[in-house]
Amino acid sequence: MIKLHVFMGSPRGFKVVAVAEHLGLNYEVVPLDAARGDHKTPQFAALNPNMQIPVLEEDGFALWESNAIMQYLASRKPESGLLPSDPRERAEVNRWQFWESAHWDHACATIALERVIKKLFRLGEIDPVRLAEGEQNFTRLSEVLDAQLKGRKFVTGNNLTVADFSIGSWLNSAERAQFPVEPFKEIRRWYATLAELPSWRKVRVPIPSSLN
Repeated sequence: MIKLHVFMGSPRGFKVVAVAEHLGLNYEVVPLDAARGDHKTPQFAALNPNMQIPVLEEDGFALWESNAIMQYLASRKPESGLLPSDPRERAEVNRWQFWESAHWDHACATIALERVIKKLFRLGEIDPVRLAEGEQNFTRLSEVLDAQLKGRKFVTGNNLTVADFSIGSWLNSAERAQFPVEPFKEIRRWYATLAELPSWRKVRVPIPSSLN
């Protein structure tokens, strides 16, 4: 059986579990408590020497990096279309997943760190300079994504792919972290579609307000 070692309050954990659920795979969630340092143990480091979450484990095979995990899961059900077989269509999906990991993740994580995670983990006060940087990057990247979504139901066209799960997962935190998403009507329309997916609704877990 596939084991998914995740912190379910994290967008990175959410997206891999949501993909597994959407595909109807036989999987088990192994919940990790980031506040307790479950990902810093020698046992977890044997699965991922970076000591970061999530990790997929299956029959002695360990895979880390959330987007790589999602592609591996999607490859188990090629008929789903989440990972297209056509080389150019797959390249488009890859492109947007790389964009998410290189740019979008950082912008969203910066805002979430300042407005949510610092309070949750008692990491100090908001850094206004870092917050402003995150919001500026979020706005710039949202302009790119909003333009891409015009005339398309999903990020790479009219078919749902792992790219949608990758990018959309961060928007689960949009209200709590106060992402400046209001001006981007295409993003809001697209995310509303994702949020109604049965797998999305089943897997989504709110970030706790405290760790007490």
